[in-house]
Amino acid sequence: MEALVLLGIATAPCVAIGLYIYLNDKHEREPIGLLLRAYLYGVLSIGITYVISKQINRFITIDEKDLTEQAIHAFLIVALVEETSKFIFVRGILYNNVNFNEPFDGIVYSVMVGMGFATFENVLYVLNEGFSVGVLRMFTAVPAHACFAVLMGFYLGKAKFDHKKGYYAFYALGVATLFHGAYDYCLFVSWMPGIWIGTIVALAVAIALSKKAILIHQIASPFQVRYEEESLKPVESVEPPEK
Repeated sequence: MEALVLLGIATAPCVAIGLYIYLNDKHEREPIGLLLRAYLYGVLSIGITYVISKQINRFITIDEKDLTEQAIHAFLIVALVEETSKFIFVRGILYNNVNFNEPFDGIVYSVMVGMGFATFENVLYVLNEGFSVGVLRMFTAVPAHACFAVLMGFYLGKAKFDHKKGYYAFYALGVATLFHGAYDYCLFVSWMPGIWIGTIVALAVAIALSKKAILIHQIASPFQVRYEEESLKPVESVEPPEK
């Protein structure tokens, strides 16, 4: 019974965020089966992260008290590897799917992959460290993964639909890595007094930018224009039948 409670704590915030993004895809929602596949890709991306990280750790040793080495650890060994693992599935597979047909879809698919990654990671943490860690991560690590995914998806949406400017894909990976690295760096050097505030600031800024990104792509949806045009069509009056 306790294991089921821990699994619920680990998975509930990820599912809730995925549902939130799905419901905010107001004009042309994605097939449920494809979203579940994207979620599974996120789980699989953990495997890629593990393989790459294991190889890196064979050759690089990080001094926990060295600020420069911890920056390399946070931004390159952790953030870049994890975000690249997720990026491979979003850009390499989902980006080319016929259902990726509006800018907001970049956010939808990136978040689903991100939440698959976060779910698996969360389960490992919660089963090993307990209920309190699950509650803490519900308000920190899980929303952080979601924000990194929204920012990545925002630029992937622009890459595909903003006059075919494919170089935005590099922005997608770069911005997600930047915020992920900043978030982790402040945690890795938490022995410095007050540095933990940087984690809160990084998360707060990422949340604010994510909300703006969601709104921008909602407005940019070509399906919104169609919806508005249909809503403006005059309603034909129906005369009552003659007696």
